[in-house]
Amino acid sequence: MSRDVAVVAFAQTKHTGEDAGLTEVELLAPVITEIKQATGLNRFGFTCSGSLDYLAGAPFSFVSALDTVGAWPPISESHVEMDGAWALYEAWARLRHGDVDTALVYGFGKSTQGSLRELMTLQLDPYYLAPLGPDQVSLAALQARAFLDAGHKEDDLRAVAARSRAAGRANPYALDLPDPADEGYEVAPLRPHDCAPITDGAAAVVLAAGDRARELSERPAWIRGIDHRIEAHSLGARDLSRSESAALAAERAGARDVEVAELHAQFSHEELMLREAIGLADGVRVNPSGGPLAANPVMATGLIRIGEAASWIHRGEARRTLGHAASGPCLQHNLVCVLEA
Repeated sequence: MSRDVAVVAFAQTKHTGEDAGLTEVELLAPVITEIKQATGLNRFGFTCSGSLDYLAGAPFSFVSALDTVGAWPPISESHVEMDGAWALYEAWARLRHGDVDTALVYGFGKSTQGSLRELMTLQLDPYYLAPLGPDQVSLAALQARAFLDAGHKEDDLRAVAARSRAAGRANPYALDLPDPADEGYEVAPLRPHDCAPITDGAAAVVLAAGDRARELSERPAWIRGIDHRIEAHSLGARDLSRSESAALAAERAGARDVEVAELHAQFSHEELMLREAIGLADGVRVNPSGGPLAANPVMATGLIRIGEAASWIHRGEARRTLGHAASGPCLQHNLVCVLEA
């Protein structure tokens, strides 16, 4: 049995760029409360979360986060050690089976607790690349250089950063960041404003299937296509000037004729690469929320992109939107979700 599934509710924290002294449970609790109130549901047919133990510095940190959901009486629950967007994918697949009608999906992370740049080195190939110790920004700069050498300009990157920061200042959930200044390189060709800020935050989404979605929302954002693809682990085996996995995921998800696209671009060049890979038309509004360059709560950022895209449909301001999530170094793994009124 295969059923239509929709995003019926979305909530997120007011993200912060410094440690507010909250535990992950305290960070997540208001979001779960808000989304329960928005839907009128206290229990869900399925619950799935995305988080990272290395951020929390503790094993099985997602277990304590279940205190915010309530695990008694027993619930059907799962977890991915990835961005919450992949938890949404698992929940979507579960709802398509037909044995449950609703699913709660959430992601959370506190990047202020350690050095995110160095932490992300642990995701690299443990035999050849990780021992060299390249950090996240250095690898992104390597890709940015390949992208610029393929015919783009640094001014294009600055334009992306300026637009994202301006949009972020209008978004009550994002960080209040100044316009890009004439700064030196963080790692050439990337300047500090080309890199997503360190951010703490959380987000949650409720999915519902069929008639249940229509009961819970006046304007459900139906998932018309969703797909994710991954490229080779070795950076030397990939063409870093483009994203083949994003292009393939977009093709399989049916990413055509969208009005708004929320892209999980943690560096300014990534937005331009993703625009090309997904095939977005010039008139598409890209990251009107400010995107990751305005707030980047790791393990929730991709889920927020889908939630923000769904919100345009919930408000009746768009009929077809796109949410994108990325994982791994240099856009290694890409997920595309197409939503429709």
